[in-house]
Order: sequence, then structure tokens, then C-alpha cells
Amino acid sequence: MKLICLTFLLSLSIMANAQNNFKATQMKFERVEKAYAEKWETLQKFIKAAGYGNDFSMLINAYKAEGKLEIWLKSKTAKNYSLFRTYDFCAHSGTLGPKVIEGDGQTPEGFYYINVFNPMSNFHLSLGVNYPNTVDLARTGKNRKTGGDIYIHGNCVTVGCIPLTDEKIKEVYVLGVEARNSGQDKIPINIYPFKMTDGNMKRYVTQFPAQLSFWKTLQPGYLAFEKNKKLAEIKEVKGNYLVR
Repeated sequence: MKLICLTFLLSLSIMANAQNNFKATQMKFERVEKAYAEKWETLQKFIKAAGYGNDFSMLINAYKAEGKLEIWLKSKTAKNYSLFRTYDFCAHSGTLGPKVIEGDGQTPEGFYYINVFNPMSNFHLSLGVNYPNTVDLARTGKNRKTGGDIYIHGNCVTVGCIPLTDEKIKEVYVLGVEARNSGQDKIPINIYPFKMTDGNMKRYVTQFPAQLSFWKTLQPGYLAFEKNKKLAEIKEVKGNYLVR
């Protein structure tokens, strides 16, 4: 029994060190160190005032038509997220509708998570999106390339990514590092064509009728989060999103 307890405690210690090492590793890069020096003190004040504590989870919602990127946070003990910051896209690429194939200039639409922290990006700092997922692969089809390298990044240029100003990506990147360092392995990023109210659905489906069936699979995830401020259970099943 003692051996089991010691093994468990050792595992917790290793996990904690791995988490803390993530931030320490990121801080070795000049741009990340500078972002912390410029942004972290102010961000901490607002984080403390909002009651998120030292360890928080993060969720990102992005809306293409509105050109908005929302940062939602919650403390480890809280059940619901609350809105912390909203940032404007500083450039746009493509039109409404998902990314289908390499080179189409489209920004993806769907349910993703951050899979890369790039402190030496060509676009100042960048957070990678795990596009393509299985839904994207099914849409593109066999023997065609989905494209990739989709990021939230700085430098205000884009061909399918979500661009912010350098000042704004510094804040988003720092918040992401803090959430990852607190043990959040996957930071959700939900990319919607627009805020998916029934009114907006009617409006935009008139302009983009071919997207109706796909957008109907995204809307339940949007509505569930709007209602509960919790990430819905979302699965990728046979090339479609299934929201529960």
C-alpha cells in the first residue's frame, strides 16, 4: 500500500514538473519573455479580479463574419467559463464556409484544439490549430490535399489563418501558456462562420445555401455553449460532428 501511495505521489510530482517546465521552456525564447514582461502583470490583475485564480482553463471561440476572437476562462473549481477578452481579426481570408482543399484560402470552420505553441513564428507568435481533423479529411476526400498549417498568429497577414496584431497575439499566447502550464493539454478552439443564432442562420444560408447541412452540425455546439457556458461533448463520427 505504501508503495502504491509513493508511486502515485511520484507520478503527481512528475506531472507537475512537466507542466511547470512547459512555461519555463517557453520563457527561454526572447519573444515569449518579452510578451510576459509587457503583458503578464496587467493580465494577472484582471485574472485575479475575475476570480480565476492561479490555475485556469481556457477556451477560444472565433467568428469569421464578425471578425472576433473570444477568450473564455474558468478557474479549476468552476463549472462554467466566462468571457475574459475579445480581440478583432486584423485581416480576413476567403469567405464563409469551411476549408476544403489546399490553396483555397479558406479559414476552417469546426471544433478544434491548440496543438502547437510556436515562439519563433514567421508571424511573431503563433498557436497552431489541429486542422485537418477527421471531418475535414472526409470533406476533402481521397487523393486530394486538405492543406494545413492553420494558426492564430500576429503580423496582420493571412491565407486561411486567424491573424491578430502583434500586441494582441502576445496576450493570447501568454494566456495559452498559462493554461497549458496549469495542466490543460488541449485548449479548445471553436471556429464558427458567424454567431450561430437562428436569425443569423437564416440570413447567411440565403447567401450560402450549399453550407446549410454542414452549418446545422456546428450550430448545436454553439447553442450548447451559449446556454451552459460549458464545452459540449463533441465527437467526430463518420465525417460529421455529433454534439451531445
